[in-house]
Amino acid sequence: MKLTFWGAAGAVTGSMHLVETAGKRILLDCGMNQGRRKESDYKNRHLPDEAASADAVILSHAHIDHSGNLPTLVKAGFRGPIYSTSASIDLCKWMLRDTAHIQEKDAEFLNKRLEHRRAHGQENGIVHPLYTTEDAEKTLPLFQPVEYHVPHKLTDRLTYLAYDAGHILGSSSIVIHDHSNGAPVRLAFSGDVGRPGLPIIRDPERMPPVDYLIMESTYGGRLHKHTEHVINKLEQVVIRTAKRGGRIIVPAFAVGRTQQLVLLLHELFNAQRIPNIPIYVDSPLAVNVTDVHRAHPECFDEETREFLKNGEDPFGFRRLQYIREASESKALNDLHGPFIVISASGMCEQGRILHHLRNNIEDPRNTVLITGFQAADTLGRKLVEKWGEVRIFGEPHRVRAEISSLDELSGHADQSELLPWLEPMLPTLRKVFLVHGEPEQSKTLAGLLASRFKLDVVCPRPGESFEIG
Repeated sequence: MKLTFWGAAGAVTGSMHLVETAGKRILLDCGMNQGRRKESDYKNRHLPDEAASADAVILSHAHIDHSGNLPTLVKAGFRGPIYSTSASIDLCKWMLRDTAHIQEKDAEFLNKRLEHRRAHGQENGIVHPLYTTEDAEKTLPLFQPVEYHVPHKLTDRLTYLAYDAGHILGSSSIVIHDHSNGAPVRLAFSGDVGRPGLPIIRDPERMPPVDYLIMESTYGGRLHKHTEHVINKLEQVVIRTAKRGGRIIVPAFAVGRTQQLVLLLHELFNAQRIPNIPIYVDSPLAVNVTDVHRAHPECFDEETREFLKNGEDPFGFRRLQYIREASESKALNDLHGPFIVISASGMCEQGRILHHLRNNIEDPRNTVLITGFQAADTLGRKLVEKWGEVRIFGEPHRVRAEISSLDELSGHADQSELLPWLEPMLPTLRKVFLVHGEPEQSKTLAGLLASRFKLDVVCPRPGESFEIG
């Protein structure tokens, strides 16, 4: 068996790993790179030939940094099956269409600006979207559902099973069983490992014994505060900003984070712990994704099921309004605070959140509430790092709003949570490949795994290959 690490090697985004065995090429994820615009755009447009010639894709979950380049793969000629859970497939139907639409609109916007420059004698080329809605639509029929714990045959000697990763709705950790060379080889791919105790979805599932492991390391050198503190911190942010008469602008991933926030705010309102102020979820994608959550209660934890048993919608309550139309989104600018706006994208790189930030970031009454991991060089990362000035739509803006972070809602396991997740695999584990982490995070986790468990740990470089088995 041969492994080649094409994406999320020495970086967080762009997950893509190639498994070659038994005459087959299996791609684990095909995610979009996010970060420095020009560098990410180049990587997204230039997929390795080995990826495009893959026989199949196994998708760990629907987040764009894991699924977002599937239409680019199809555009390059891929026609094989894409295996994932039915919940992940339902999410991808909306997410890939939405990403294609954003790509088209961004290209349209940039080309209008370039036309103006050309009219004034400046030469610029035409901007093309990474992929189109048509490319996304061609991708969707290739999806095939494979549910948790159901062995799926890739060939007569190659099967895989999915386990609940507890990261977002439908997220999976994968175990591939290879019987092509006599003694079986078991390769696990963590996908993104979730955190015990987060709202809505079940905790990460216990993994079986394996020989090799490709594991995420996003928070490999960090520790989260306990999740029980999150609701208290959220309460204080809302109270503090409402007293100032300000707005709370929340960049949130449309999948997972938005639904978690809505559920927590629901609980706070029910307990009369926060003021009775309006909440707007301003993201057509988040609205559609929330409907997907409603359609998959089999993925819920016991606490969320209690809402259903009591006849309540965990994602809907009196003060909450979901917004689809752009005109309704623009109308929020004319409202007086206090109120809460939750909008995508979570790293502040695209989507309606950019308009809300542009209109609100210079008002000291307001709060920007960051709720998840922010990759290097993203606008969200610059806000977390307390930059005094940031560029939005190419224009400089002073950061006068309060910037607050709710790290406790991160969907990624930290160092203390990754270790217990790893332990069931230790008796047979021969080698670990750390991916999906900034170099310092991966290096810290690698040192800990080597010293504590005497494991052979590698932090692969992009394009690096390894023979295993």
